Amino acid sequence: MITLPFPPSSLSGHAEGVHWASKAKLTKKWRAWAFAATLVAKVSGLPADGDIVITVTFYPPNRRSDRTNFANRMKPIFDGIAEALKVNDRRFVPVYKYADPVKPGRVEVSF
Repeated sequence: MITLPFPPSSLSGHAEGVHWASKAKLTKKWRAWAFAATLVAKVSGLPADGDIVITVTFYPPNRRSDRTNFANRMKPIFDGIAEALKVNDRRFVPVYKYADPVKPGRVEVSF
C-alpha cells in the first residue's frame, strides 16, 4: 500500500487562483512523492499487460471538500506511481472509496 498526505485542491484541473508556474512546481513535487512512496512500498505481482486495478481510499482532513473533485487531484500521483512501476498509467483502473475525515488527511493506494 502507498500512503501519501491528502492531495490539495490546487492539484485539481480547475483550481482557481493558482499560477501555472506554481502549479507545475506543485505537480512535480507530488509526482516525485508518489514515485518515492511506490519504490518504498515495493509493489509486486502486477499483471505484465492489461488493466491494473487500483483502489484509492480518500481520508480527507475535514468535510468541507467536494468528494467528486478528489479524483482530479490524483493525476500527478498516478503519474509518479506509473513511472516507478515502469508502466503506462492508462492501464490503471481506479476504484475510489471515501472514508470519514481524519487528521491529518491522507490518501491510500493499494493494488
